[in-house]
Amino acid sequence: MLRLWHVTKAGRMNVSVMSRRNMSESSQCDGKSNRSIHSDNIEEVHNVPMHVIIRPIPPVLNELKVQSIMNTIQTADVGVVPPIDLLWITGREGGNYYYSFGGCHRFAAYQRLNMLSIPAKFIRSNVSDLSTYLGASTPDLR
Repeated sequence: MLRLWHVTKAGRMNVSVMSRRNMSESSQCDGKSNRSIHSDNIEEVHNVPMHVIIRPIPPVLNELKVQSIMNTIQTADVGVVPPIDLLWITGREGGNYYYSFGGCHRFAAYQRLNMLSIPAKFIRSNVSDLSTYLGASTPDLR
């Protein structure tokens, strides 16, 4: 719980605020751990070919985390590992582009296991959104 204090001449007022997205105990209590702020309201999961996913920012990986995810993928139900989020952008000439900025440990685990596809949720987006991530490096998508 986050506590904010507002001080006035009359005294001190206690204002409490609970953030469900950022508080780990809250997400565990509501039974919806493994949530994403971007795709929380998207139910449909697609198996996306690994080779079509564009990851423009090199990952910084924790090897133990990648190994743990690999073990989970190999030994557990596929649904245990949450899907990655993909920005789905249609280029100016109708091409489809799938950008991934998060899920680097999951992506690396599927890649190292030589999986041909990865579960993902599509977040419909546009070039303007993409430029928020890439700035002047945003490519001209066709």
